[in-house]
Amino acid sequence: MAEETLKTAAAASEAPVAAAEVAVIPEAEKAEATVVCEKDGPPEPEAAVEEPVKVVEEEKEKITESASFKEESNVAGELPDPQKKALDELKQLVQEALNKHEFTAPPAPVKEEKPAEEKAAKAVEEEGKACDETAAKEESTPEPETVVVESKEEKAVPPTAETSEPAAECKEEEKSTPAPPAPAAEVPEPVKEVTEVVEKVETCVDEDGAKKIEAIQETIVAVATSSEPSKTEEAEQVAPPETATEDTPAAPPPPPEEVSIWGIPLLADERSDVVLLKFLRARDFKVKEAFSMLKSVVAWRKEFGIESLLEEDLGTEQEKVVYMHGVDKEGHPVCYNAYGEYQNKELYNATFSDEEKRTKFLRWRIQFLEKSIRKLDFSPDGICTIVQVNDLKNSPGPFKRELRQATNQALQLLQDNYPEFVARQVFINVPWWYLAFYKMINPFFTQRTKSKFVFAGPSKTAETLFKYIAPELVPVQYGGLSREGEQEFTSSDTVTEEIIKPATKHTIEFPAPVTCTFVWEARVVGYEVTYGAEYVPAAEDGYTVIIQKSRKITATADEPVICGSFKCGEPGKVVLTFDNQTSKKKKVLYRSKTKVSSD
Repeated sequence: MAEETLKTAAAASEAPVAAAEVAVIPEAEKAEATVVCEKDGPPEPEAAVEEPVKVVEEEKEKITESASFKEESNVAGELPDPQKKALDELKQLVQEALNKHEFTAPPAPVKEEKPAEEKAAKAVEEEGKACDETAAKEESTPEPETVVVESKEEKAVPPTAETSEPAAECKEEEKSTPAPPAPAAEVPEPVKEVTEVVEKVETCVDEDGAKKIEAIQETIVAVATSSEPSKTEEAEQVAPPETATEDTPAAPPPPPEEVSIWGIPLLADERSDVVLLKFLRARDFKVKEAFSMLKSVVAWRKEFGIESLLEEDLGTEQEKVVYMHGVDKEGHPVCYNAYGEYQNKELYNATFSDEEKRTKFLRWRIQFLEKSIRKLDFSPDGICTIVQVNDLKNSPGPFKRELRQATNQALQLLQDNYPEFVARQVFINVPWWYLAFYKMINPFFTQRTKSKFVFAGPSKTAETLFKYIAPELVPVQYGGLSREGEQEFTSSDTVTEEIIKPATKHTIEFPAPVTCTFVWEARVVGYEVTYGAEYVPAAEDGYTVIIQKSRKITATADEPVICGSFKCGEPGKVVLTFDNQTSKKKKVLYRSKTKVSSD
C-alpha cells in the first residue's frame, strides 16, 4: 500500500531507468514516417524535423486529455484474445511446475552431488599417486630374480634381439597389456597386478629404455586399476536405493503439490485466474516474466513466514497512521495513510529510531496488508483492489533518514510481491513543493501509473474525496460525516449535497409530521458561514420556534458536524439557514430522519 505513495519519491533517483519504460512517441509511428519518406524520395531537412514534433504534440495532448484509470475485467471470457492466450500459457506453466513440485522443492540435494563427485575424483587421484610412488620405488631397486615370470607371454618374447627390435616389441606389448584385466578381477589387490605387468616389461628391454616404458605403463595401469575400486564403492553406495526401488517398482508418481497465495489455491478454481492476471498485468502480459515473478513471490512468502506473521502480535501503535475505513463508490475498500502522525516524536522514535524497530514496522505493514487482502473478493466479478488515500498534511517529508530507509525497504518489498492491488492513489493536503516535484518526475511514469494518481491541495481535499467516496463514508477529519462511536446516523443513511452561492442565504426545509422527533445533521465544506435553525408551524396563527440561534461556523470549531433534533407537537417544518457572505461558493452536506413518538 505504501508502495504507490513512495513511487514519486523513488522515481527521482530512478529517473533514467524509468524513462526507458515510457514511450512518448510510439515506435510504430516513427517507423511508418521513415518508410513513407524513403518511398517518396529524399526528404527535406525541415520536413524531417517537423514530423516528429507534430507527433510529440499529439501524444502530449492524448496524455493530458486521458481519462482516469479504469480497471480491466477479470472474467476470462471477456479478455482480448492475446490476453486470453497469455493466461492459458501461464496456467500451463503453473500446472507443470505443480506437477514437478518446483514451487516447494528444496535445491539442497542437487548441490550436495557436486562435492561427492569431487571427493570421489580426489580419492582416485590419491590412489593413482600412491601406485605411482610404489612403482617408482620398485624401479629404483630392480632385482634379477623378477625376470622369472610364469606367464605364457614371456615365452613369445625373444631375449636376444637388437635394441631397435625390443622397442618395437615393447610397443606391441603396450597395446596388448590392457588385455589381462580378466585375471585381474580375481586378484583382490590391484597393486600386485601392476607390479607383475612391470616385471614382464623388464625382461624384454634394456635398462635405460625399460625404465621409461615401465613408468608409462605403471601410470596407465595404476589409474585404470585404481578407478575400478572407486566405481565399485560408488556402486555399493548406490546399491541400497536400488534395492529399495526394486522393493516398490510400481510406486505411483507423487500428486501435484498444492500452493496457495493470499489464501487462493493456484489453479483450484476461477479465483486463481484473477491472481494470475495480476502477475500478467504487472509484466505487460509477458508470460515467462510473469511466471518468474510468481515463483519468486511464492518463495519470498515462504521465506518471510507470511502464514505465521498473520498470528503475531505487533502492537497497536500504528493504527492511527494506517487504517481501513469504508469503501469508495465502486465498492473498493479504502485505506488511509496519515503520515502527519509521525510529527509526534515519541511515535517517530518508537518506529524508526533503530534497525530493530524499523524491522518491526515493516513486519507490521506487511501483516496489515495481508489481512486487508484476505478480505477481498477474488471472484472474477468481485473487488480485489484497494483505494489508497495519502494524507501529506504535516508529513515529515523525504529528508528524515530513518523514515527514508524504512519506506524504501517497504517500497521494494511491496512492489516485488504485491502486484496490481491499487485501484487508485489519492494524495490529499498536498503541499506546493510536492506538486512541483511531481511535475518534474511526471514524464518518467507510465500512462497506466499516472492514470491512478489524483492530487488535491488543502482547499480541495474534501471536494476531491467526494468524487470517489460518498460523504457519509469519508472520515470527519477529511470533510465527511463518518465518525467513530455510536451515532444517530449510520453509513446506510444517505447524504444530500447542495451548493451555497457566494453572498447569499441558503435555506433547507424538512417537513415535520405531528407527534414526532425530527433529527438532522449537516456540515458545510469550506466553513466560514453563519448557521441557524427554527421550527415553523403550519398554522397561520402559530409561533415560530428558534431551535438554534445564528452562529458562525469556522474551521477551528470543536464540532465540525452540526447535529440537532426537535420534538414536534403539531404539523410544521424545520428550516435550516446558511448565510454565506464570502466570495466563494460552499457545499453543504445534510441528512435527516424522523422518530415516531409513542406519546
